[in-house]
Amino acid sequence: MTFQWTAVATFLYTEIGVILLLCVPFISPLRWQKIFVIPVWNKIANYWNKAFLTIIVLLIVLFLDAIREVKKYSTAHGTEKAANINPNAYDHIQMKLFRSQRNLYISGFSLFLWLVLRRTVTLITQLAKEMGIQVAMEIQVANTNEAARKYMEENEKLQQALNEKGKCENEQALEEDNKKLRQETEKLKAELKKTLNALSKATNEVTAVKKQSEGLKREYDRLMKEHERLQDLLDEEEDKKDL
Repeated sequence: MTFQWTAVATFLYTEIGVILLLCVPFISPLRWQKIFVIPVWNKIANYWNKAFLTIIVLLIVLFLDAIREVKKYSTAHGTEKAANINPNAYDHIQMKLFRSQRNLYISGFSLFLWLVLRRTVTLITQLAKEMGIQVAMEIQVANTNEAARKYMEENEKLQQALNEKGKCENEQALEEDNKKLRQETEKLKAELKKTLNALSKATNEVTAVKKQSEGLKREYDRLMKEHERLQDLLDEEEDKKDL
């Protein structure tokens, strides 16, 4: 295996390991988000898009080159087999065909898993942000409820104190205070309703992102099974050729 295909194979194994690590269930998206915001990653993020596109271009070039090699040696393999001459040349072409097919699988799956890895990281980041928003909304709702409860208690105490005095000259002041308290209570209720609506929206978005992430994981599992099936077929074909 030449240097570039050794590098592509190593890159493929690294992609598989990283994707499996990202799919580990006991590491939450919030924890991944903390890892992604490390200063070292922030410096790398400035060059992430350029590196992503560069690797995409390299993998596409290698994938097209592998397709060209497969077509080349497939044609030569059929011609040499039909001619039924020069067994050494036939074995050499057969070996070249096997290597070109192997390179095709390696570059193809490397390209595909690179796109899957990019999408997985994006979904984990979005999910972490939505979970952070949900936590902030829950804290805000709790604080609003606590403030509303305190205002209601103060309102009740004020009403009791004013009722105990029972003086006519304080009735107008009491009415104004009650009006202000009612306005503040209505304002707090409106804020609480707005916060609850925002929390419900954030929860729905988190649920949608989780479903999308689960669908991506199922698709990845299906592709891995397909890869194993293709690898088994390739091994069987190699065994048959060796026989």
